[in-house]
Amino acid sequence: MKHRVQGLSLIDELTRRYPEDVLIKSLYIPEVRAALELNHNGAAAVVDLLRSTTPYETTDPIPSYLRGLAYLNEANQGTKAATEFQTVVAHRGLNQTSPIYAASYVGLGRAYALSRDTAKAKLAYQDFLTLWKDADPDIPILKQAKAEYAKLQ
Repeated sequence: MKHRVQGLSLIDELTRRYPEDVLIKSLYIPEVRAALELNHNGAAAVVDLLRSTTPYETTDPIPSYLRGLAYLNEANQGTKAATEFQTVVAHRGLNQTSPIYAASYVGLGRAYALSRDTAKAKLAYQDFLTLWKDADPDIPILKQAKAEYAKLQ
């Protein structure tokens, strides 16, 4: 709840300070709103909030990543989730070092696992584990990915 209130406060502040800024209105605010909705109103709400971000998605991976997360929370939406995460992986955008790219491999593994495509799920997890082979072993997403990968064996 605290994060939601902080996020809404951020949106209000951005809207007040930059009322004419196209990127803020069309990209950043929808991304924050969508992130706040991830666990509240389902994939349809997230997808709807991200409609204005379409022109920016070849350089900003966040909308596809958020849609992928939203689809992971829905029954029978593994294929749609995989499509979104694959988009992030295929179009690295301007920020080549963003952790969203690596996290998208985990999302891809989860999406394929939901779709019962174990072979592709294993490959996605392997790609993530290769990318993060030198990472601190206590990072939560790394620990989760290793555990999820182990269950696929």
